[in-house]
Amino acid sequence: MATIKEVAKDAGYSIATVSRVLNNDPKLSVSDETREKIYEVADKLNYKKKMVRPLVKNVVFLYWLTDKEELEDVYFKSMRLELEKLAKKFNVELTTHKITDGIERIPTDIEGFIAVGTFSEKELSHLRKLTMNGVFIDTTPDRCNYDSVRPDLLQVTKRAIDFFIEKGHKDIGFIGGTYHNPNTDEDDMDIREVTFRQYMQEKGLLKEEYIFTHRGFSVDNGYHLMLDAIHTLGDQLPTAFYTAADPIAVGCLQALNENGIVIPNRVSVIGINNISVAKYVSPPLTTFDIDLSELCKNALQLLTEQIVENRKIIKTMYLGPELIIRKSTN
Repeated sequence: MATIKEVAKDAGYSIATVSRVLNNDPKLSVSDETREKIYEVADKLNYKKKMVRPLVKNVVFLYWLTDKEELEDVYFKSMRLELEKLAKKFNVELTTHKITDGIERIPTDIEGFIAVGTFSEKELSHLRKLTMNGVFIDTTPDRCNYDSVRPDLLQVTKRAIDFFIEKGHKDIGFIGGTYHNPNTDEDDMDIREVTFRQYMQEKGLLKEEYIFTHRGFSVDNGYHLMLDAIHTLGDQLPTAFYTAADPIAVGCLQALNENGIVIPNRVSVIGINNISVAKYVSPPLTTFDIDLSELCKNALQLLTEQIVENRKIIKTMYLGPELIIRKSTN
């Protein structure tokens, strides 16, 4: 790719003149012929203007997960690290603020925020008083006021079921987690379970006894839920399980292996997230790859649009994960 210096040499004008023309300096007075000559040479040499991102200050990253929740699901830790890395490339000064710090301690002069985790209505109300520039990753808790970017888990669930059906499975189970609702202090059904129930009902394949859930998305949770399924169902164990997250799937594989249940000949398993360990477990896990870099990149782009370009319309963005087929399915 050509430099301004090379364009100036070929066009026969000074570097300063070429630079001001290519950067559309409104105060520069040159003839149309000069402009056309510089543009022509720049195009011939494949010159591309370097984009300089404006500095965006006073942005907080609201990491609304406990240390235990992060430890149990590497997905969120990976997301945090990726966001902090990309913020530097986007020229965004990002300060991490954890749930243990409390919502009231967020500085009142923030320009915007990016948030991950579960927020109560009281906390959302507090955020609305601070700023209307905000993006939620992985959830959409306030779609009327804030942007969000998240994996399309509804379509992922349907694709997992369709994949199993195409492979000849009719007895399909679900193993997943529930979320704590801070407004009601009760557990809420996850979108993956909601969609699983609806889509399996549409297919005429839903069996309530094949669904096992408990709060959390950890390996330990998956292990104990699969043990429960094995002991409860015995020979009636489904031939396939769709699991809500890779850590849960890893726990399921452990329980199946310990009980001598052959994977995938007797039971196939699909996970979500494509965490680093997924390719090394026994057998390697078939899973949907959620591109964390894309999630974080789009979140930063959305926030920059709000702060720098003063965009007011609300955007909700869904990204479609890719199915990575490995040996836990057949």
